[in-house]
Amino acid sequence: MNTELGDYVMNMADFEIHKPVIPFLKKATEMGFSVVIITNQAGIAKGLYGHELVREQHDLVKKIFIREGINLLEAYYCPHHPDYSDCLCRKPKSLLIEKAIARFGTDKPSSLMIGDKLRDVESAQGAGIKGFQVISNPSYETLMSLILER
Repeated sequence: MNTELGDYVMNMADFEIHKPVIPFLKKATEMGFSVVIITNQAGIAKGLYGHELVREQHDLVKKIFIREGINLLEAYYCPHHPDYSDCLCRKPKSLLIEKAIARFGTDKPSSLMIGDKLRDVESAQGAGIKGFQVISNPSYETLMSLILER
């Protein structure tokens, strides 16, 4: 969702929504999809940034999505890292996806997870939904192909 910089985004000045994401999610919303963000935020466990930064980023995303007519149901994040603690919410585990499915009554067969890491696909599979791995900073066409060919 955000432009991949190759390192942690540790301040708002470096946070940027990847440009093709907005038209893609706008089209997906028009097609009846709802959006839930599931993200690992290990920088919190590592002490690189705090919960406040992640909440600020998610608040900005919500405002932009509302303005663009994108139905964002929720943004969930895992603040843990396996070097510091063990949890069930860090992808590739599926707890946050399962939480969203239960909370919003999501239809698993018509749901999908798109991410740029193998752990995103593994998390989706663990929750019983389709998962797709894309390169970091994918094009609009790449993203659209996933929902048109599902």
